Amino acid sequence: MDMHLVQSDGKELLRYTDINIPFVDDTGVENEVINLYPCMEYQRMEGFGGAITDSAGYVFAQMNEEQKDILLTNYFKEENMNYQMVRIPIDSCDFATHIYSAVIDKDDSKLHSFSFADTERYIIPMLNAAEKKAGKKLKIMLSAWSPPAFMKTNESRLNGGALKPEYRQTWAEYICRYIKEFRNRGYLISRLTIQNEPKAVQPWDSCVYSAKEEKVFLQDFLYPTLKRHGLDHIEIFIWDHNKERVFERASEIIDNETNNMVAGIAFHWYSGDHFEALNLVREKFTDKKLILSESCLEFNKYDPAMENQNAARLAHDMIGNLNHGMNAFYDWNILLNQLGGPNHVNNYCDAPYLYDEVKKELVSRMIQRYYWHFAHFIKTGAVRIAYTKYTSKLDVTAWRNPDNSIVIIVLNSTDQPIPCVLRLNGKMAEFVIQSNAIASGIIHL
Repeated sequence: MDMHLVQSDGKELLRYTDINIPFVDDTGVENEVINLYPCMEYQRMEGFGGAITDSAGYVFAQMNEEQKDILLTNYFKEENMNYQMVRIPIDSCDFATHIYSAVIDKDDSKLHSFSFADTERYIIPMLNAAEKKAGKKLKIMLSAWSPPAFMKTNESRLNGGALKPEYRQTWAEYICRYIKEFRNRGYLISRLTIQNEPKAVQPWDSCVYSAKEEKVFLQDFLYPTLKRHGLDHIEIFIWDHNKERVFERASEIIDNETNNMVAGIAFHWYSGDHFEALNLVREKFTDKKLILSESCLEFNKYDPAMENQNAARLAHDMIGNLNHGMNAFYDWNILLNQLGGPNHVNNYCDAPYLYDEVKKELVSRMIQRYYWHFAHFIKTGAVRIAYTKYTSKLDVTAWRNPDNSIVIIVLNSTDQPIPCVLRLNGKMAEFVIQSNAIASGIIHL
């Protein structure tokens, strides 16, 4: 039994076979130990992905063919990050070149004027290129940021507002129409979230739902409409907002009447760890999936010189979510320009890849190297296994892949190297994880 160790410190990504560490018989060591227990199993991983927004598609269109190939190969080829899922907004979000809705006529209750042109301009070409590179259909999750302005109490896509009760049925039909537009073009819509960040009043596309309003829309309008259109196989996820209130929202919406309508709960990371909240949801709603539907760093809040620390913050959140029940992960924009846009309200964010539109250069960010460890080594269908660790200075997660290999990912966010003794099935292997680094160990039993 041996372990291949891949370690990244942001300067260089070592290749898979560069470091080989043999296991030896356990000497009885007690200090600096990480234990793995494959006999203890938890949730199953569905996979990793990211968002193809109007902004991402626009930037993608500016790149040359070689740059597009590099980006798509790293994201979507099985031997690299193996992204199998994408998140796409229903109409515009903040990461769009402009504000748009597929219907703007308030008198068009039958959606005769529905136009897919804005989605076809930049999103569809990037989606097509991604699927071609992946060699298969990608599983698409749709998310709404706002109904059309005329359906809302504030008569605007922006600044919150709520869905007018008299438009609930029309909005449900609108969502179904969006799904059918994709499906008619041969794409695979596998799931949707009802509303992105339903608690947030934002200067960009946003809409507020109380728990009661989200439940009424789900139970009386959205699910029955999906069912009537033969679309009830599409998974519905509630909440789609930060973790600090995920347990309350799940408890307020999921009951005997709605249980079969809700596939799971989507969450974001922006309000902090709150990993225990995921535990609570997992304990109370054992059959529901937990998915992180959006994760990124805002350019306007964090010093670009802190790129390594910020990558470590996102990796810490990834490991915590994995260890507390997460079944799938969607990064936010998979590509942006050098400013972290375009964004119609200048809400700039970082992304794993940035394209400098002035220098015509594609830049791989450190978080891309960190995320590579998770998406590359934790395969679809992997099962989380138990571990124990000797220090809080390390973040650890461990998984067994369908091929029976064991993957352990270790994050060291400190400025000092940390020694580790890995124990498994009466054997042990020693290694050091360098300062400000992430390492993956792949063990073939």
